[in-house]
Amino acid sequence: MLIPNTLLLAVCAFGADVSAERVAETIAQGVCAAGMPAPDLCPIEDGPPAGFDARMRRARAVVLGAGRLQRATPATGRGSAGDVFEIATRARQAGVPAYAVTGANELDAFDARMFDLQVILEVRSARGLVAAGTKLARLA
Repeated sequence: MLIPNTLLLAVCAFGADVSAERVAETIAQGVCAAGMPAPDLCPIEDGPPAGFDARMRRARAVVLGAGRLQRATPATGRGSAGDVFEIATRARQAGVPAYAVTGANELDAFDARMFDLQVILEVRSARGLVAAGTKLARLA
């Protein structure tokens, strides 16, 4: 059986001005610039879409994205870190590596380990999202 060679970009919006779709497209630019095949873009607006688990199992790794990574609470809603943690849990259970890209990482080492996040990259701009995509292509 061949090892998959594409990444699944499961990302939420990075605030009101940067949509989930835009975040996914920008990270994808870096992934492709590093010579990896175009990733499977999966913007998360309201929870993981239908068929998500099958897409995840076909991926080499899942790249999670959220404007802020913080410990999930009951107040954490859809299209937010709550969705990212749900996806990270699914990836861990399926044996699919998970990486994260965020504008602000507020997780401690225990939380990151609990969700089995291989790497968490903090970015501050669109240029940073492209650089994160390039770095993740090399890591995955």
